[in-house]
Amino acid sequence: MGVLNVTPDSFSDGGRFLGPDAALAQAKALIAAGADMIDIGGESTRPGAEPVSEAEEIARVVPVVAALAREARTTLSIDTMKPAVARAAVAAGATMWNDVTALRHADDSLATAAALGCEVVLMHMRGEPRTMQASPRYDDVVAEVAGFLEGRAAAAMQAGVARDRIWLDPGIGFGKTKGHNLALIANLERLTALGFPVLLGASRKSFLGRIDGTAAAADDRLGGSLAVALAVARAGVRAVRVHDVRETVQALAVQAAVAQAKA
Repeated sequence: MGVLNVTPDSFSDGGRFLGPDAALAQAKALIAAGADMIDIGGESTRPGAEPVSEAEEIARVVPVVAALAREARTTLSIDTMKPAVARAAVAAGATMWNDVTALRHADDSLATAAALGCEVVLMHMRGEPRTMQASPRYDDVVAEVAGFLEGRAAAAMQAGVARDRIWLDPGIGFGKTKGHNLALIANLERLTALGFPVLLGASRKSFLGRIDGTAAAADDRLGGSLAVALAVARAGVRAVRVHDVRETVQALAVQAAVAQAKA
């Protein structure tokens, strides 16, 4: 899954693809590099991010979704917590709703997902983007995240979302410390055992730069991003959400080739 941020303030590439033409060109580049899905977001969810209006978010993403739906045969995901934005994006051609709130943001989120019939990614987040990194605490982060996601999947199915349309995402970096992120990555079998496809996004996130002590800037975290992608692929994650598609595709292909040669 290639990341396409149509925002002025995303943590890694904010402002680079804000205009429709630049966003469309970047999406085509991600597809050419090997992306199977494009995740299009019009509101930053980085720590401390401020919300934007429904109208502004729709204005940012719908032209991009519509253009891609016409020109590219690739799964299009809308990265939003707002039902109105999801409805507009699906009407324009998106077939997946990636919601960082796991359909909790609005009273009609669950019903909207059921009515749209699209695939839905339910992600775990402690708090909200503006406050989520303010001393997050867990007794057992793996058990709590797994339990939360299992509960949200049950709620979605009860609302009418088909089981085979549901994905789970542990929400790396969303209300979690470096230790919490690493514990989740190291114990992904607790999530894959729930029986839903798992999506994981750790690409360029700040905890990667703290592991080796460099506090590397976002663009300098490729090595750490690839290490996580390889580890979670071995653990059975169905898809990885990344900025650096070409490098990730190559790393995963080499890992698969080595595994096949050993067999």
